[in-house]
Amino acid sequence: MRQMRVLIACEHSAIMRDAFIGQGFYAMSCDLRPTDSKLGPHYQGDVRDVLHWEWNLMVAHPTCTYLCNSGVRWLHTQPGRSELMVEGAEFFNTLRNAPIKHKAIENPIPHKYAVERIGKYSQIVQPWQFGHGETKATCFWLENLPLLVPTNIVVGREHRIHRLPPGPNRSKIRSITYPGIARAGAVQWGAYIKSVACQTSANTQRAT
Repeated sequence: MRQMRVLIACEHSAIMRDAFIGQGFYAMSCDLRPTDSKLGPHYQGDVRDVLHWEWNLMVAHPTCTYLCNSGVRWLHTQPGRSELMVEGAEFFNTLRNAPIKHKAIENPIPHKYAVERIGKYSQIVQPWQFGHGETKATCFWLENLPLLVPTNIVVGREHRIHRLPPGPNRSKIRSITYPGIARAGAVQWGAYIKSVACQTSANTQRAT
């Protein structure tokens, strides 16, 4: 079987990309910013440029600024924010509608106005379910993928991300994927798409 191809959309940290590379996949990250790690392929540019390339799986991390529940209080008070929310939802849905069979799109818990436009998430996970003693609710919208199963429940839990002081790197730090969640995605979703591909190949051979 040829090496399976995974697109990691809207990621500069390379954490999810490198987790899939570690599982034997060809994985490419894509972001408007350069990658933080030069160990794997990265497309610096608009992800819409590469959505129609040949991919078996996409894991996407679109910007959550105008969709997440934590910012809903500004929606009706800051001029132009409602329009930016609509733009954010349209981009989110562009990723959901990409011509890729298996997809996982990650975002924080969305506010109700966003849910009306992007739909309900498939599951919520927490870092403490995957080896990190922290709380940070992360939602996944899944298509043709199983729910992630916790791998390492941690008892001690800290609200570290939400307590980060203001600063130029706060948004960047808050957006980075936890390595434990990335490993779980690479192992579990990776195994799933391989099994689907094997079954499809076997069915094709029997039919001929």
